[in-house]
Amino acid sequence: MSDEPEVVPAETLEEEAQTTEPRRRKAAVVVAAVVVVAAALVVGVQFAPKQQETTNAAATVTQSASVPKTTTSPQTSAPPKVPEASEFDAWASKTSQWLDVPLRAMVGYAKATTKIGKDVPGCHLSWVTLAAVGKVTTDHGRAQGGQLGTTGVLDKPLGTIEVRDFYNKVVSTANAAGPMQVSPAIWAKYQASYTGGKPDVQNIDDAALTIGRALCDGGTDLSQGQPWWDSVAKLQSAPLLLHRTLATVNVYGTVGQGSAAPNPAVLSAVNFAIDKIGLPYIWGGNGTGGNDPGFDCSGLTTAAYGSAGVKLMRTADTQFRSVPHVTDPQLGDLIFYGEPATKIHHVGLYIGNKQMIDAPQTGQAVQVHSYRKDGDDYAGAGRPTA
Repeated sequence: MSDEPEVVPAETLEEEAQTTEPRRRKAAVVVAAVVVVAAALVVGVQFAPKQQETTNAAATVTQSASVPKTTTSPQTSAPPKVPEASEFDAWASKTSQWLDVPLRAMVGYAKATTKIGKDVPGCHLSWVTLAAVGKVTTDHGRAQGGQLGTTGVLDKPLGTIEVRDFYNKVVSTANAAGPMQVSPAIWAKYQASYTGGKPDVQNIDDAALTIGRALCDGGTDLSQGQPWWDSVAKLQSAPLLLHRTLATVNVYGTVGQGSAAPNPAVLSAVNFAIDKIGLPYIWGGNGTGGNDPGFDCSGLTTAAYGSAGVKLMRTADTQFRSVPHVTDPQLGDLIFYGEPATKIHHVGLYIGNKQMIDAPQTGQAVQVHSYRKDGDDYAGAGRPTA
């Protein structure tokens, strides 16, 4: 069993507890200082106690065939772009393979981003945001065995993909449809066809364009943290889905900006952790279900890497002492807290751009937040796959 972590986040976003067990603790999704990175967008979001606030630390970088260097310091936003036609095929092929995104879905996200960039340049929509929505809602149309055809239409119509939280409460949108799970309200107001014909919610081009129009409505500037958060919340308001989207944007942005393909085990472990966002912290939990519904901090990292075939020691302290240490954390590295000479009490999984996924403490859920804050007892990072 791992130790009870002493990390205290800045804010708790609690969902209603839908359970017949009155003594069961609520699981809360928490974000202390979320900074969203994308290959065409970097957005900083900070949640202060009892309210959601944005920092002005937002930067947008131009997406190109050669991946640009990013920064989280404040900058003037620049319109997000996709590569020119001569570079697009190579970029789309490489990026889709690295991120395990079907090539036709990647093309749809890029098409929508390019059109929105021309129609609403002040919105600064990133393809990474669209791709994250597609991943979280339907795994880019692959839910229930679906596949996108050459025209971008699913081979079989996809209805609502139901998502339930830990308390078995449905948190997905009723009657949503298609590869982007567009709600009836969003479709009625923002539907659009990329080719100018009749819009089809089962077509990735039309669905992504519709989602982009919804995100950018009202002059929204998605390079700013709070507007980004509020716009995505219009699509899926449940904290569980919002934070999975947030984590996916971090990972996609980090991988998309890399100079080499990610380690498959690392990406598998990180995706496992994203899928567990919303499960409760359980001291000694291994997340096996039933009477073991959630994780403690090292239970999550152990299970995440175990899913990728990499065995870790079970506690935060033994993990710290058994993996190679690194100075600058990269995607999938373990983030440790405590006193190296005596005891490490907490561990999380790094997802890029100074963010991690972890199981913080009793009463909270698996979540994403900044891995550093003033006064913490950060002890360093380790690389299981080194």
